[in-house]
Amino acid sequence: MAVHTLSYVQTAQADTLPPPLLVRGPIAWVRQNLFSSIPNTILTLVVVYLLYVVIPPVIRFLITDAVWTGIDRNACREDVIHRPVGACWAFVADRLSYFTYGSYPIPERWRVDVFFALMAVGIAWMLWLKAPAKGLGALYFFVVFPIASFILLTGWSAVGLTPVPTAFWGGIMLTLLVSIVGIVFSLPFGILLALGRRSKLPLVRLASVIFIEVVRGVPLITVLIMANTMLPLFLPQGVSVDRLLRPLVGVSLFSAAYMAEVVRGGLQAVPKGQYEGAMSLGLGYGRMMYFIVLPQALRIVIPGIVNTFIGLFKDTTLVSIVGLLDLVRAIEASRVDPIWAAPTVSYTGYAFAALFYWICCFGMSRYSIMVERKLAAGQRR
Repeated sequence: MAVHTLSYVQTAQADTLPPPLLVRGPIAWVRQNLFSSIPNTILTLVVVYLLYVVIPPVIRFLITDAVWTGIDRNACREDVIHRPVGACWAFVADRLSYFTYGSYPIPERWRVDVFFALMAVGIAWMLWLKAPAKGLGALYFFVVFPIASFILLTGWSAVGLTPVPTAFWGGIMLTLLVSIVGIVFSLPFGILLALGRRSKLPLVRLASVIFIEVVRGVPLITVLIMANTMLPLFLPQGVSVDRLLRPLVGVSLFSAAYMAEVVRGGLQAVPKGQYEGAMSLGLGYGRMMYFIVLPQALRIVIPGIVNTFIGLFKDTTLVSIVGLLDLVRAIEASRVDPIWAAPTVSYTGYAFAALFYWICCFGMSRYSIMVERKLAAGQRR
């Protein structure tokens, strides 16, 4: 007896079945990334324990037990308010103006606010990749903004601005000023040093190598002290340099030496064929570097450049060694005030400084990652 087998061929495309629950979703991610092996499981448990030990006390100190309002130390003393006392944010709120402006005269602090606004416009214009009139933005940031800021902060009687000596500058204003000046001058000077170190001219190459190795061989604090104490000795009699200009020059030169090595790594990473192709088109050295080599080299070393900027921004705290009132120095001066002599005041001030530096450095880091992704996407296209 013959058996007939019926077969059916589906003509419509069937819907794709979802993957099993154990290979997708949060459970699968946890299994794959946190408990994929015995060592990984042990490491995960250790990290979870450390987070359990560290995070709850920090939250209690900074938020739960914190004191947010008050006019003096009694608001942050446990024996007065009869409860556990954490961070004394009332102290930060009371001294925030001093942390921001230093000893800058109160009636003239509107000039610092204008400086902050001009700086924000310039930074946003330069960092916005699709900003219109990019050349005009560069002119504003590198020419108009420095001149306007100098006139605003220093003062000029001819335009009705009372002169304010740099001895009164301080706080966040001074920290940002030193950082901006160091970043703006260290990158172009570092590029010149990197090109000089790779130059075929012996004197140029030797001078660049000596400068880079000498500056990188000493700590920044030494450079600042030398700039503050030794620089006036090399000037003609009767000629003096402003006490703020000295550390600005020292910070810029120190950062430029490190920037030069970062850029040199990018120059070495550019394929030799790019140089040969540019020369075959008849481009001179300057145009070859400007249009062909440097754009590729700087794209490669964006993480290193941003890392140098972050290090420079944090190193601005060392200017307090030469007598400048940066943010940390302002906190140091405020925490010893008898009006706010409470046990947690010092920790709160340092926590505020740490939060300020972390926000700025984290912002620079995230921006560099965004730029890398956009440039990489454009390169793939």
